Amino acid sequence: MIDPRPASERTLIAWVWRNYLRKRMPFLIVALLLMTVEGSMLGALSYLMQPMFDDVFIAGNTSAVYGVALAISGVFVVRAVSALSHRLLMSWIGERVTAEVQSDLLRHLMTLDQAFFQVHSPGNLIERVRGDSAGIRQIFASVIAAFGRDFVALISLLAVAIYIDWVWTLVAAIGTPLLIIPVVALQRLVRRTSRASRAAAAQNSNRLDEIFHGITTIQLTGSEAREAGRYRQSVDEFVRAQLRAEAGSAGIPALIDIVAAIGFAGVLTYGGMQIIGGEKTVGEFMAFFTAMALVFDPLRRLGGVSAALQNAMASVERMYGILQTPPSITSPVPPRAPVPAREDTRIELDRVTFAYGMEPVLRGTSFVAEAGQTTALVGPSGAGKTTIFTLLTRLADPQQGAIRIGGYDLRDMDLAGLRGMFSVVSQDAALFDETIRDNILMGRIDVSQSRLEEVLEAAHVAEFLRHMPQGLDTPAGPRGSGLSGGQRQRVAIARALLRDAPILLLDEATSALDAQSEALVQAALDRLSEGRTTLVIAHRLATVRDADKILVMDRGEVRQQGTHAELIAQGGLYADLHRLQFKTEV
Repeated sequence: MIDPRPASERTLIAWVWRNYLRKRMPFLIVALLLMTVEGSMLGALSYLMQPMFDDVFIAGNTSAVYGVALAISGVFVVRAVSALSHRLLMSWIGERVTAEVQSDLLRHLMTLDQAFFQVHSPGNLIERVRGDSAGIRQIFASVIAAFGRDFVALISLLAVAIYIDWVWTLVAAIGTPLLIIPVVALQRLVRRTSRASRAAAAQNSNRLDEIFHGITTIQLTGSEAREAGRYRQSVDEFVRAQLRAEAGSAGIPALIDIVAAIGFAGVLTYGGMQIIGGEKTVGEFMAFFTAMALVFDPLRRLGGVSAALQNAMASVERMYGILQTPPSITSPVPPRAPVPAREDTRIELDRVTFAYGMEPVLRGTSFVAEAGQTTALVGPSGAGKTTIFTLLTRLADPQQGAIRIGGYDLRDMDLAGLRGMFSVVSQDAALFDETIRDNILMGRIDVSQSRLEEVLEAAHVAEFLRHMPQGLDTPAGPRGSGLSGGQRQRVAIARALLRDAPILLLDEATSALDAQSEALVQAALDRLSEGRTTLVIAHRLATVRDADKILVMDRGEVRQQGTHAELIAQGGLYADLHRLQFKTEV
């Protein structure tokens, strides 16, 4: 489970800094210097208002026209160049950091066991990786830029205002204390509502993932309206949560505008009387007025940045929670047992108990699968057959008992080395939206063309490749949808052949195929299992009659074991299953 406890803001900022920002410090320094230049230009612009009004407009000093015009033009040019430069630089840093965070999240998620993925849906996790990572980008787009550019702009503008008249500045800021309590309250509201908004967004992604995965079932059952209604309900919940978050974010700039109204009213009243009385010039007032008018723009952004920071922290907190979730299946350091040799792959389950949550699946299961032989697992659904495959490959660990290969406990072996011992072909062949070649090679670059062609022939893939428009480079489609069931199975078998692992796990590999496809796939499986320790899960007993040993499972226990002939002679559950399927006595 992802740790639900909220992390402190200091912890989250320290995590982002330590893992992603510190290594990019030189680029951040350059960007901050450019922000400082851009921010200071507003102070320079407001200061130039005094000579423009007093020397040019009122005094009519023609010689000052060119100098003031050149100075103001220079301010805008410098501001434009510095703004463009730091925005491009910060965008580059933000995108690189976001990509790195996404990669780290995915890499960590792939270390977690099956129990984690049973609790957290794919849509929810996609939103964690893709949606929440936008919080990192927001830090660069809003938070750092505001603290760099807008803070300097605020300081430079206030410096000009104080230089002209500190009393006017004090009058303009008279309403500022009114901001403190409401802003603190709004910050807490934004953090809370942003967290709820991200959770609602994850639920939306989960709904879409379920709809697109189950589109065939939805269409065949006529439940389009039901699913559209469920998604609309989920979207409405997200909209409500998002609006609450946006309301909190918009509240801080609105409060600043109210304070600005109070300050300007005071300055216009007090300063206007001084100008009328000749104590101040129009140029001084315009410079002050420009500075104070401009000061509320960066002040508003700085006020909004606190809301943006809380919004970003809600996303960062969710990502941090994933990365703080430790994998429960790990390699011992150093490994306490070697990965067995190819010829030493005897599999032994010794009183293994396993449960998903509170529901027991295996209840003290024990058996032996001899090296180089085929062992079949049969029995009703829910007997625990597939769970045994899950435990053998350490996608989960048993709560009690031990599993050994070659006499060594799996938990004492290097995890990658252990999983390298297995090739798996299941009923639902897992293909990716890549070419057939990519789905077979799975990233390997050490396979010669002759070896690849040998595998294609052995798996009967070459037979259908001749009819493919691009041959081996034909896209398989999303989840292999561009291929038939039999073609997908043969691609999966070719992948397993190329892997050349010493242990083969077959999980209902032919149960969903027609007779012609089954014959081809079965021939490929027979070729694949030669010289390997093979475990087969099958509901159709005809496919395992020739197995060296058949284990009959029911309710998480091995009830019978032996050859087909022995089990028929014994009677019991296997004989009952056989009669049910074939309706004849052997």
